[in-house]
Amino acid sequence: MERILVVGVTGAGKSTLARALGGRLGVPYHEMDGLYFNGPGWAVNGAFSEDVARIAAGRRWVVDSLGHPEVRDLLWGRADTVVWLDYPRRVVMPRVLRRSVRRTVTREALFGGNRESWTGWLSREHPAWWAWSQHTARRREIERRTGDPRFAPLDTHRFGRPEETAAWLASL
Repeated sequence: MERILVVGVTGAGKSTLARALGGRLGVPYHEMDGLYFNGPGWAVNGAFSEDVARIAAGRRWVVDSLGHPEVRDLLWGRADTVVWLDYPRRVVMPRVLRRSVRRTVTREALFGGNRESWTGWLSREHPAWWAWSQHTARRREIERRTGDPRFAPLDTHRFGRPEETAAWLASL
């Protein structure tokens, strides 16, 4: 495992696992949302594709994302391992709700210095709404990719329960 994608729906724990994997394996961890959003008002990084291409060209990395559409094929084409957190809604929704409430209440600074707000909860772009509405589509996209002959060489680890993921991580 040298170039690892940790994939799943919003709230599955991709960033937490990717950070832990990077630490355990001594592989540099890159937070996709941190690369994508780089300024106030959720400004998008104009050099995002170039930044990701530079990372993907590296010998070792772990990324916490399926990949934004403009870099998805690049990441999947360079990865050697996919770790899929294929958790049901009943697992991810409480996680994303707790995380968003905490971030909103504490005014935690996120990517580009942005913060979640109470009014943000009304937007379809809010992580809670996004996790609910995109769960099935995201799962299908990952399933399609893991079955795609282009990505057959990838070593894919698919976990349906957090306990399975934790046991696998502990075994490394």
